[in-house]
Amino acid sequence: MHAITIPEPGGPEALVWDEVPDPVPGEGEVLVEVVASAVNRADIMQRQGFYDPPPGAPRHPGLECSGRIAALGPGVTGWSVGDEVCALLGGGGYAQKVAVPAGQLLPVPDGVGLKEAAALPEVVCTVWSNVFMVAHLRPGETLLVHGGSSGIGTMAIQLAKAVGAKVAVTAGTGQKLERCAELGADILINYREQDFVAEIKRATDGAGADVILDNMGAKYLDRNVQALAVNGRLAIIGLQGGTKGELNIGALLAKRAAVSATSLRARPLEEKTAIVSAVREHVWPLFAAGRLRPVVDREMPMSEASAAHRVVEESGHIGKVLLVTP
Repeated sequence: MHAITIPEPGGPEALVWDEVPDPVPGEGEVLVEVVASAVNRADIMQRQGFYDPPPGAPRHPGLECSGRIAALGPGVTGWSVGDEVCALLGGGGYAQKVAVPAGQLLPVPDGVGLKEAAALPEVVCTVWSNVFMVAHLRPGETLLVHGGSSGIGTMAIQLAKAVGAKVAVTAGTGQKLERCAELGADILINYREQDFVAEIKRATDGAGADVILDNMGAKYLDRNVQALAVNGRLAIIGLQGGTKGELNIGALLAKRAAVSATSLRARPLEEKTAIVSAVREHVWPLFAAGRLRPVVDREMPMSEASAAHRVVEESGHIGKVLLVTP
């Protein structure tokens, strides 16, 4: 088969479409013929040499895919050859085939196309596990999403609105904020022109955000704590703004607030399986009901993954960029 390889870390040109051995499904795994994958920031970090796959995962980038089951490994039940699926991966999505633990498989949701489904596993599992399983967003609360027009952001807006929360977003252009509004965002903040702390306070009559979903890390740490409401919860899922920041514990104590930081890729199989199971139970029916939809900016050939990485690095997209196999 063919897959994207990274002979040496570097810029987008480091991605090479090359012939590699076919994967073989092991105990509890299935073999998926990949129809599409999607570009995530973690893929870019891996290409740059900063984010190795977890032990046992394929070396090819790609944290999610959609396709059809081509073979079942020993001990797999509940799935059949030919089933249309999407999958959460530790790696390997940028390929024509990938072996996936059966617990990380999801059926393609009703109302979603097979290619489009590649845009879902990583973002839905990330949002559900952080915003709902960890931060426990409740109806009537306010969620602040940094990077509202990203793949994570566009899904967080829709899920929060589906459970009856109020949603604030930050984004860097009017066009991106308009798209967030179309998805249901109530409070629109241009981070290039406005102070998100002041804006979220103003929009909530001084209360602040009950939950903040943050992709920036250190750069926003202090201001995120300022923007939290009493009993607020800050969920950090990215480090685009650096890894080391100063935390004002006094401010955190005064608000009885909490800070969590999680990654999805390195979690053990049993935790990923639990998250996938919860997503199938709680989120998949919302797609069938037409209350959620994937947001896809564009599709590009998988062999042109380098060009797709440039698009994402330049933040010239809204939602997800898909890579489609030949």
